[in-house]
Amino acid sequence: MSVESRGCESEYDPKHGSSALRKRVTEREPHKGNVKVAENTETRGANNKHQNHSLNPRLKLQDIGGTEHVLGLKKCNTPASTTSAHQEWTVYSLILVALLSLCTRFYKILEPPHICWDETHFGKMGSYYINQTFFFDVHPPLGKMLIGLAGYLTGYDGSFPFAKPGDKFEEHNYAGMRAFCALLGSCLPPFAYLTVLELSKSLPAALITASLLIFDTGCITISQYILLDPILMFFILGSVLSMVKFSSHRERAFSGSWWLWLLLTGVNLAGALGVKFVGLFVILLVGMNTVRDLWNLLGDINLSLVLFGKHLLARVFCLILLPASLYISFFAIHFLVLNKSGPGDGFFSSAFQSRLIGNNLHNASMPEYLAYGSTITMKNVRIAGGYLHSHWHLYPEGVGARQQQITAYSHKDFNNLWFVRNQDFKTENPTDPVEFVKHGDIIRLEHKETSRNLHSHLHEAPLTKKHFQVTGYGINGTGDPNDFWQIEVCGGKPGDLVKVLRSKVRLIHLSTGCVLYSSGKTLPKWGWEQVEVSCSPYLKDTPNSQWNFEDHVNAKLPNISLEVLKPSFPEILLESHIVMIRGNSGLKPKDNEVSSKPWHWPINYQGLRFSGVNETEYRIYLLGNPVIWWLNLFSIALYVVMVTIAATSIQRGIQLSQKARERCRVLMEGGREMMLGWLLHYLPFFTMGRILYYHHYFPALLFSSMLTGITWDTMLQSWDLFVSPPVTQRIYSGGVAVLIILFLYSFYLFHPLSYGMVGPPAHDPSSPMAGLKWMESWEF
Repeated sequence: MSVESRGCESEYDPKHGSSALRKRVTEREPHKGNVKVAENTETRGANNKHQNHSLNPRLKLQDIGGTEHVLGLKKCNTPASTTSAHQEWTVYSLILVALLSLCTRFYKILEPPHICWDETHFGKMGSYYINQTFFFDVHPPLGKMLIGLAGYLTGYDGSFPFAKPGDKFEEHNYAGMRAFCALLGSCLPPFAYLTVLELSKSLPAALITASLLIFDTGCITISQYILLDPILMFFILGSVLSMVKFSSHRERAFSGSWWLWLLLTGVNLAGALGVKFVGLFVILLVGMNTVRDLWNLLGDINLSLVLFGKHLLARVFCLILLPASLYISFFAIHFLVLNKSGPGDGFFSSAFQSRLIGNNLHNASMPEYLAYGSTITMKNVRIAGGYLHSHWHLYPEGVGARQQQITAYSHKDFNNLWFVRNQDFKTENPTDPVEFVKHGDIIRLEHKETSRNLHSHLHEAPLTKKHFQVTGYGINGTGDPNDFWQIEVCGGKPGDLVKVLRSKVRLIHLSTGCVLYSSGKTLPKWGWEQVEVSCSPYLKDTPNSQWNFEDHVNAKLPNISLEVLKPSFPEILLESHIVMIRGNSGLKPKDNEVSSKPWHWPINYQGLRFSGVNETEYRIYLLGNPVIWWLNLFSIALYVVMVTIAATSIQRGIQLSQKARERCRVLMEGGREMMLGWLLHYLPFFTMGRILYYHHYFPALLFSSMLTGITWDTMLQSWDLFVSPPVTQRIYSGGVAVLIILFLYSFYLFHPLSYGMVGPPAHDPSSPMAGLKWMESWEF
């Protein structure tokens, strides 16, 4: 048998995958560590379960010039020139996809020249990195660091405040940050093209998928602004592409390209998780694929356990240890760069703040032990706990007693300051000797700004109804017995002194026996969306009921250095994650804030205003191309029907042609990965209690678009079950052309959503968008 024909005789076995019953007549030299392949491996092929997912479909298509060829396995007598021509068309198509993607993303990249939507957050955070100012965000740092780096490298100096949407950039250089996000967004169609091409070995399927993403107005819009989404999707799709490429190299284990794709998979996984915790979903997808792959390897009786162990260790190193190391390094860089005090200080513990230059605790000195007459701030020990806070505002009618509000506030503020008084309503004499506060003492806390005492009574708390209300009461420090609190040092005994910063204390209300408590619940607008403080009758010792004294000023006492309080890197890494997780769970809808529900997303129910409201403004509206989104939704249902038919046919032993069996394999393997990716990136949002937005669906959209390409390509090929091959070929070519033309025309109709609308809104007959508001919920 000639070299050209070697390995051509192949038949799909539903039990053992597309590579079963493969014959070879010449002995193949193995890669390092591989078992040598015998001259005739028919029996081995039948048992070789780890090749179940080998991606070698034999799909007969027609290239642009009309020449028939096979993608994947060659026909035995296929000329080398035909395969070369196909490879050329594949490369030309990739170049075309990349150019169209770049053009659609970079067109009008500088418009509008003002802040749009969440640019106010992520542009500001990029500025913080340039200025080395510490801040808090609910997402890991990689995306914001890359935005800051892009701005720094392109001449942005970090001086623009990014105060609110609509503020003009004026002379500030914002182009680099937008261009960086657009560049990563431009990579999505080529990545999807290569992924589908590898899964289906079908150039038309890859082109359909790329067209879906190129001409989707939603993908264009979300890629053109200073946002985390294009960065996140770049790493998610990079992970999927690397995973698929690695799977296609399973017969060349431990080769250079095998290691390359495995390493790139790990790097992209670290990148996805380093941008947003949503990256956990693609980690789960790759993890499930890896477990299945290892299970198949374990079932290969021709593979020694030593070699299986090497496969296992390679995956542990590249898919667990490497991503974990990179992820931790992102935080190491984050903490190294952001070493100056900033707006995020108050979300973290006193010990954490002591490492920030400019923070009052950095290299600070203060009295070591708490004394009467001291001015202090109290911070709740709970991670992301706030400072005990009050202000002149009263609780509204119907919310307990109409007295002064007491809250927990995450930011440093003069309204966080309190005087420590003894239980006598007398002002301390400056000449009196110092008296230290001890475990078990009865104290009062007088608010410095308003002179009200910390007070509680039997009225129910505003949000935690089984707790008692805490208020500010009295005039100029005078009040009543409900102002008295017993201080307890956690783990202390009577007579122990209270150490500033290091002692955790509880305040027990003397009259009711309840304990001062920060619930973590956010008050409504009447409470300035600060955190509820209540008095809990349940005396269980929890971080919510524990406090520490942070600031401490007393002119009568000597100061000591706080250098010993600086935490280690593992401690600040752990604390930052707890703060982020709690911050995420605390993101609840605010009054009149636009949010959406997960069931809204696939049907394109409602978009997001990025810029402008009235007809005199330049308006950008984030909304997916409805033709593309609805086709994706329909294609999910179509895929379920098709894969059910395919699986049933194989299970029942129905005789299928080789082409039909290959199509079944593409649906059941390639389509399965895309369907699983869509489910993993969509369904978890139904379980989340935090506020959700329309843009959260875009990672799932990537998978549904790739599934659409595979599904429609397979369906159009399947006409050969009903009509003759020439008719099938015409239907196939015409169907692919119609789909791409449909995407292009719908993009032509809806492109103003991405590139800017001016003039009357869509409900006005004179509007350029008149007649395109197909759903009442669309707001353009």
